[in-house]
Amino acid sequence: MNKLPNLKDILIQTFENLITNFSSFTSNFIGAAVILLVGWLTAKIASTVLKNVFARIGIDKIGDKINDIDAIKKFNLDIKLSAVVSKIVYFFIFLFFLITAADTLGVPAISNMFAMVVEFIPKVLAAAIMILVGLLLADAVKNFVVGLCESFNIASGKLIGLAVFFFLLVIVVIAALGQAGINTALLESSFNILIAGIILSFSIGYGFASKEILLNIISSFYSKNRYEEGQILEIDQVKGEVTKVDNTSITLKSGETETIFPLRVLQSEKIIVHKS
Repeated sequence: MNKLPNLKDILIQTFENLITNFSSFTSNFIGAAVILLVGWLTAKIASTVLKNVFARIGIDKIGDKINDIDAIKKFNLDIKLSAVVSKIVYFFIFLFFLITAADTLGVPAISNMFAMVVEFIPKVLAAAIMILVGLLLADAVKNFVVGLCESFNIASGKLIGLAVFFFLLVIVVIAALGQAGINTALLESSFNILIAGIILSFSIGYGFASKEILLNIISSFYSKNRYEEGQILEIDQVKGEVTKVDNTSITLKSGETETIFPLRVLQSEKIIVHKS
């Protein structure tokens, strides 16, 4: 006949295990809380010191340049790189202490999750730097294109510059996402198809719309240097003194009247040069 278990011994053993587990959990919890407190203080001090150092060395000037970009101004953003970098450092340090605290509590799932986040932060930081540099580069190229179009008197220079800006920006963003470990194969193929369609449509439409401008620009390469201000010319039965020659037109002054001809007439019309 089986002997019945001693109920008293079972209860005593149960309470002993409960007290042991509770004391172990309490000590682990207190240890984790202390680790988090130390981590918070360390991250706070480090981020504050770095923010002041970065502000003094002038890193915010880069942020001011980014704020001056037209596409950024529309969102009314005030980017302070010293504050952004200090916040990233704050969370990076604090996450390390979170991993240690989770290990102390004996919760490996949480510590593994935080460890994955810590490994991902450098990739995100590298991607963010790529985007910032890409913004500055795209804006510089846009300004160059706008200035070039203005020198040739192309009315849609700002539109072309804006298109170039977003084209370069999208390329940089796709590259930054790839740096962050995100698969961008589908995004790249869709972007290529979209850009090809836009370029084809723009080329056809702009080619017809700016045919006269292109003719004048081409004519300037062949005929502009042959004529200069002060010469007396007769173009299409209009005789006058050359007062201005730019990339698309030539201006003749006859008495109180000024006549502006597109440069293509220098190729298509008979030009009579009178000696002054």
